[in-house]
Amino acid sequence: MEKKLSVIIIGCGRVAAKHIKAIKKLSNKAELKALVDVSDKAPLKLLESSKIPANEVKIYNDYKQAIDEIKPDIVAVTVPSGLHFQIADYALRHGCNLLLEKPMTMSSDESRKIYELSKECNRKIAMGHIYRYFPFVSLLHEDIASGKFGKVLHGTIYVRWGHGEDYYSSAAWRGTWKSDGGAMMNQTIHAIDLLVWLMGSKPVEAQAMLSQRLRHIEAEDLGMALLRMEDNALASIEGTTATSDKDHCAMFSVLCENGEITLGLKKGMPSLHIVRNGKSLNMQYIIKQISTYGFSSLLNAVNPHTGIYADFIEAINDSDRQPLADALSGYSSVDTLMGIYKSAKLKKAVSLPLDENFSSVDMEGFFN
Repeated sequence: MEKKLSVIIIGCGRVAAKHIKAIKKLSNKAELKALVDVSDKAPLKLLESSKIPANEVKIYNDYKQAIDEIKPDIVAVTVPSGLHFQIADYALRHGCNLLLEKPMTMSSDESRKIYELSKECNRKIAMGHIYRYFPFVSLLHEDIASGKFGKVLHGTIYVRWGHGEDYYSSAAWRGTWKSDGGAMMNQTIHAIDLLVWLMGSKPVEAQAMLSQRLRHIEAEDLGMALLRMEDNALASIEGTTATSDKDHCAMFSVLCENGEITLGLKKGMPSLHIVRNGKSLNMQYIIKQISTYGFSSLLNAVNPHTGIYADFIEAINDSDRQPLADALSGYSSVDTLMGIYKSAKLKKAVSLPLDENFSSVDMEGFFN
């Protein structure tokens, strides 16, 4: 039997609860060893809500001390995005594999450095690009890549993930350029990752506009962008938090020569529409998903972090493969997002990948 992998979680906010739920689900493969947070109360509250006895998990205020003492197999980073780089750098250099929530970092250069450092240290990174782990996604990725649907023409995504003022006021870093970014960076980046991955071509050009409509934050609560892909296909992107927080919706479409794939979430419920040559393939994909990955895989949309951890553990134990959402996906998605921000700032199209560093901090004062 393979040994259980030890895990520490750095950051005890709302996302950390999903990590703990996934670890408990995979208790035969992973074990939570420690929680790290600058607050003394947050870890205890998290353990209580997760129904884990406080004496079973160590609590630290200093992530370096936790890494040095526990020497975990996996460090899960769920702190504000502006802190990702320094923690990721330390964890990799001290022999840990990383599960990083999106975005990888807040600048194209820092993301590239983390990607390159992971290779240098021979450690693996799994990104919190949750949509790659949803049911049907891997099957569709394989079939689009194989040409089953013909040439990819264009793709679209819209992420209408409303947050009220209470969400942004709950923590001073939310909605700031330095630590969080706006709707495109925080709520839409993993959707961009999925669309690019499904379309199977690299972005080579970005053009974008940003706006502030309702939320009183530094960054955008509405963004729209257009990407030109290496194969000349186009991708359109809409991301906003200026909608109802009771009507969350994220939808993806890939239009192909011989068909159309549309999938996503509406009010927490999955939506699926797969057509090839005028014929619905929904039931075929449902059957194939169950036969390939098991019935339980249909539940990954409820807590995709279970799928992330399961895949990451397999990748760590198998030296020949990378996680489904790996370090390269983390770097590439940040570079694309920074290209979108740079385009909005310069009010013109920009080439991708970026030839010089661009950071979310470079957007400070954009709406002044």
